[in-house]
Amino acid sequence: MKSLEIKCSKREKVGKKDSSKLRKEGNVPCVLYGGGQNIHFTAPENDFRHLVYTPNVYLLKLDVSGEKYNAILQDIQFHPVSGSILHMDFYQVFEDKSVSVEIPVQLNGVPEGIRHGGKLAIEARRLKARALPGDLPDILEIDVSQLGLGKSIKVGELKFPGIQLLDAPNHVVASVKLTRAARGVIEEEAEEEAAEGEEPSAEEPAGETGEEAQQ
Repeated sequence: MKSLEIKCSKREKVGKKDSSKLRKEGNVPCVLYGGGQNIHFTAPENDFRHLVYTPNVYLLKLDVSGEKYNAILQDIQFHPVSGSILHMDFYQVFEDKSVSVEIPVQLNGVPEGIRHGGKLAIEARRLKARALPGDLPDILEIDVSQLGLGKSIKVGELKFPGIQLLDAPNHVVASVKLTRAARGVIEEEAEEEAAEGEEPSAEEPAGETGEEAQQ
């Protein structure tokens, strides 16, 4: 997993008044959980842009006034009008302890169903995974080349070394939808199969009439 280092300053004071002052100065109030004692710190909002405004997931190296911690982003709150960051929660991680994060999904290959007029639908762009920090990948690659018309790939069908997927097993990740074009192809193939299955009836030989038999 990609890593990102952020230099932070430990907060000497906590509370709404102090948090409001930090925000006016362009800083973000933050809390680090998971290490026994919660650590309150702050950093410039601009320093979080590569962490927040990206589809990537990062293992963070937080330098809080000289003390270093490995962490992941747990929660973030935005201002409802301006969109500025109001608060961020981080969770401390350790090399020998599993951690849960959402990892982006990457679909590889051209589904078989698309060649027959289907349309690929991505139902889940991220999946929640649990693993040791060192085993967490940047992305979860899924091969969809064998996906046929009307078929789907579910979480329960996916396997990744050293990773436990936490989403429901029947949760659909990707599917190939039937389009009008695809339905037309299916109907044509069905009609052709039906026509091939019909045996042509043999012509019955002309029989003799009663009068012809008497002559």
